[in-house]
Amino acid sequence: MRVYGRFGRMVALSATAGLLAAAAGCSGSDSTEDGDRKTFVFGASDDPKTLDPAYVSDGESFRVIFQVYETLVALKPGTTEVVPSLATDWTVSDDGLTYTFNLAKGVTFHDGEAFDATAVCYNFDRWYNFKGAQQNGDISYYWQTIFGGFATRDSDAAPESSRYASCEATEESVATLRLTQPSSALLSGLVLPAFSIASPKAIEEGGTDLTVTGDSIAYSGGFGTRVVAGNGPFKFVSWDRGERLILDANENYREGRPQLDQVIFRPIADATARMQALQAGEIDAYEGVAAADIEAVKNVGQVVERPAFNVGYVGMNQKVPLLQNRKIREAIAYALNREGLLKAAYPEGAEVANQFLPPSQWGYNSAITGYPYDPERAKQLVAESGEQNLTVEFWYPANVSRPYMPNPQAVYESFAADLEKVGFTVVPKTVPWTPDYLQSIQADGKGQLFLLGWSGDYADPDNFVGTFFRETTAQFNLTDPGIQGLLNRALAETDQATRQKQYEEVNQLIFDYIPGVPFVHNRPLLALGKNVVGYQPSPVSLEYFKIVNIEG
Repeated sequence: MRVYGRFGRMVALSATAGLLAAAAGCSGSDSTEDGDRKTFVFGASDDPKTLDPAYVSDGESFRVIFQVYETLVALKPGTTEVVPSLATDWTVSDDGLTYTFNLAKGVTFHDGEAFDATAVCYNFDRWYNFKGAQQNGDISYYWQTIFGGFATRDSDAAPESSRYASCEATEESVATLRLTQPSSALLSGLVLPAFSIASPKAIEEGGTDLTVTGDSIAYSGGFGTRVVAGNGPFKFVSWDRGERLILDANENYREGRPQLDQVIFRPIADATARMQALQAGEIDAYEGVAAADIEAVKNVGQVVERPAFNVGYVGMNQKVPLLQNRKIREAIAYALNREGLLKAAYPEGAEVANQFLPPSQWGYNSAITGYPYDPERAKQLVAESGEQNLTVEFWYPANVSRPYMPNPQAVYESFAADLEKVGFTVVPKTVPWTPDYLQSIQADGKGQLFLLGWSGDYADPDNFVGTFFRETTAQFNLTDPGIQGLLNRALAETDQATRQKQYEEVNQLIFDYIPGVPFVHNRPLLALGKNVVGYQPSPVSLEYFKIVNIEG
């Protein structure tokens, strides 16, 4: 079973006793009692799954991993601009198949081992040679997203081919990455913590064993639970699962020691409890501030917006006969009062969406103005459609709040009323987000109309429209050679100006087809204590604690 993580894709439902046992011996105490040490305590919604970067794709795991490890390329804080990191610079061959990375020199891992091109290629070859359970889509999601398949195909669910050809340490500080086919999303994808470079010695010594049993994943290897060694600004200290995970400043960090002495992650599942912990001074920050809690947070701290890099949408399953009629799909688009919904149910700053790409992402087509709220036009289209039975199931999830959908029931009730006004008979269908909703919509294709959304993983339009429509998926069941062919050509295109035009064109094609109705780009809210400075919200939720400080 899969559930969406904060980064938008599906991730494994649960980590079982293997990780619990591995972490049980770790303990620590908040260092706020240690005199003048600067400790930053983040209230997370859950523990990480593991700190083996290649095995996870959820936000709680990535938030910790992002502080401990580094990648070849990174993001300029608060933006989606790709900048150097462990690679100081790079070149790309004219055919888009060879990437040559010049690496930072004099860098060591937290275990004292040297960082060099051999270590880089060790990591890439490890990922490429994943076998058995490692090829599970819940385990190696981002490898499969960016590079495709593996050296051997042990799972029918794994991609048949790989874009990865090889990695060669052509010099001590030069790593040459070769592809089998060009991918213009590669550099943007490599910023993801899943591609963190870890110490080969730590990987070997800790071990990376795991098992997948039904809905559960057990991380029985020591790497990522007891043995953790990157080369980032903070070093792993201890992990008392369910209580706290402690990091200390890396005194030898290549960019200079962080201002913070220590970072502690405390798992607090309930959003109200996180707010109360902030009020009590027990934590310094958390994300997911509810609209009703904004004023309470402002009384004791700060509320900051994360830039809108998500989309919420009403999807339409093309296998449903009624929804195969384009006039019906267009009628639905005109019937939904998206602006009214946002005013009633979303915090200030939420934007009405008119395409599946957020405005901040290049490739956005500014000429598309959307389908305005026009119930009379919707009624006319229904009449012209020739359809007699206007009954449709409308699926929405229970027991969940997402950045693009803080209150799914409120969204459903608003849109269901809009549809009924123009002649539809709406049958509600709601099941828990975990484990039933995503399985039913994305894997089984049971939804007719349905609420869903996406938070961008990395700054490339393929991560939005390519994820939805480059291949036929169970949730949309859209097969359109024009849309799918153009999306595949755009991914392989190496000229940026050409790609820009291709994505603008494909967004128009998607808008004209109407496989769904995008309705919101929301700005998730974070809470910070009054003394926290330097916290820079990231569009893709990758925030650097190395630039954070606590004053006073």
